[in-house]
Amino acid sequence: MNQFYIYILLALLSYGGVHLIRRYAEKRQLLDAPNERSSHVSPTPRGGGLMIVLLVTGAGLWSVFEAGFDTLNLSGFSRGLIYIVCGIIIAWLGWRDDLHSLSPRLRFSVQSLVALISILSLGYFKSVTIPLFGELQLGVVGFIITFLWIIGLTNAYNFMDGIDGMAGGVAFAGGIGWMMLSGNMQNTFAFWVALAVSASSLGFLFHNWAPAKIFMGDVASTFLGYTFAVLPLLSADEGGDALMLGTLLMWTFIMDAGVTFIRRAVKGEQIFSAHRTHLYQRLVIGGYKHAAISTLYIFLTLVAGLLSYAWSWGRPYAPLLIILGLPLIWILLSVHAKRLENAQ
Repeated sequence: MNQFYIYILLALLSYGGVHLIRRYAEKRQLLDAPNERSSHVSPTPRGGGLMIVLLVTGAGLWSVFEAGFDTLNLSGFSRGLIYIVCGIIIAWLGWRDDLHSLSPRLRFSVQSLVALISILSLGYFKSVTIPLFGELQLGVVGFIITFLWIIGLTNAYNFMDGIDGMAGGVAFAGGIGWMMLSGNMQNTFAFWVALAVSASSLGFLFHNWAPAKIFMGDVASTFLGYTFAVLPLLSADEGGDALMLGTLLMWTFIMDAGVTFIRRAVKGEQIFSAHRTHLYQRLVIGGYKHAAISTLYIFLTLVAGLLSYAWSWGRPYAPLLIILGLPLIWILLSVHAKRLENAQ
């Protein structure tokens, strides 16, 4: 079947499935009540991202078994199944947290186990290629970096699921980026996973765009974070380019969560306590609508995807724009947010 029609089919299935989940959540009172960290003001159903998990894992299974042992070697077959099993574990943990808040220690323990299984099965980054600077060999330190990368992005994506359309929109755009990159790498499994992520997130967005009728929930935000963390390993094994490409496609979330984490740590604040100091939250407090901010993050993710694709093809303008252009954009946004705060 044509890839375009499969994309549309998955988006429609996601749209219909999220509608059913929303009705179920309302009936069972599975609602997200506002708190001091929230950007919403009324209880809203959550768990709509479960449909994203089901469609992505379903597409992954279809890709693995459709290829079969004739065209996909046993190693590739196993790698695909490892991702699916680990992704389901992460999603199940998130779903349990949506229903009954779990302790941070339990969540971190399970996520750490999944990260270790992923590294032992999929490998770890042995090098990183930085535009304009070249390749840096990581050696055994790459094992630790890969572990922190998987744990960090899994939780960063969850932290960034804070306003209508944000997490779903970035997943939609990031999935498109990985579709282009994995197609270039001729990695069938990664391509179908990326396609399912983008399509199912698009269907979900029709319910989650401001004003949101349902939230994604930890079930999908952590699952998507894990997926984007291991897609570089699934696409190009341990190559240095893969880590950089994965970082670029998630650069908005990595910058926002990372800079906020560091700033709070320097100030001596409780870094895991509820807060509203992410850049996107500061822009909301400054008066911007959810839709405007989510659109900005989606656009910046698409820009990063195009630059990643251009860099992978060796376009000479891409490295400079990546190293200087993207950080400059972030600095300007941060300065603007600070001005908004000072004006209040």
